[in-house]
Amino acid sequence: MVEALRISLQVTAVAAVLVGGVGLTLALWLQRVPFRGKLLVETLITLPLVLPPSVVGYFLLLGLGWRNPLVRWLHLDVLFTWPAAAIAAAVVGLPLMVQAARAALADVNPETEAAARVDGASEVQVLRYVTLPLARRGVITGLILGTARAFGEFGASLMVAGNIPGRTQTLPMAIYDAVQMRDYAGANAGVVVATSVAFLALWLARHLERGRPGGAARPATPSPVPLGAPAGNRDPGPQGLFRRPQGAGQMPRRAAPPSQAR
Repeated sequence: MVEALRISLQVTAVAAVLVGGVGLTLALWLQRVPFRGKLLVETLITLPLVLPPSVVGYFLLLGLGWRNPLVRWLHLDVLFTWPAAAIAAAVVGLPLMVQAARAALADVNPETEAAARVDGASEVQVLRYVTLPLARRGVITGLILGTARAFGEFGASLMVAGNIPGRTQTLPMAIYDAVQMRDYAGANAGVVVATSVAFLALWLARHLERGRPGGAARPATPSPVPLGAPAGNRDPGPQGLFRRPQGAGQMPRRAAPPSQAR
């Protein structure tokens, strides 16, 4: 079980890099670049969330196998190795990263980015110093969720990497084997570790989500005051704090002459 945990951490680390890099790039592309066929691309990216893991693994088996001309030309032989498991884990975790990152990028105010461009910032500088810092909570949330999904991947990894102890057997596969062999002590230990990782990932994601501007609780609206209430008892509200007091800045009226006052 310890060796399976080590392989799982190794696979998850590589998958997290792939999920973060490819997912953020796709999120920026889908959110900022208008093009025809965007709905088709979004559907293809989200498809691994609803497809059976065995179907996802079969597609990866075809894409990474020697029937692919690009694989033969590059002389790649990754099937039934731990890098194949990392690719499968990244594919199933990618949709969560893309969705969360797109939502965070959509919350960035375009006027803030436009102000940076007016000040002479390039597009790369706007992305680095304005867009990503404002969207960092959503991006990190997506990375956490995608990585957690990659850590728990089983079906697609089994199709392309197999279940070879000490080489490609990850923690979910080791739990499955332990149950098959009625090694319930080992299965319980693996389940505790997997559940703890999933719980921690979801807790962190929820904590970051609550810190986003869209997820924070809004302040309560002040209760209305009856029309007959004195002006001093009225709540000015957040905008009333910046209003000029009534009569401020106006010239005082002259007193009327005695002849006109009569």
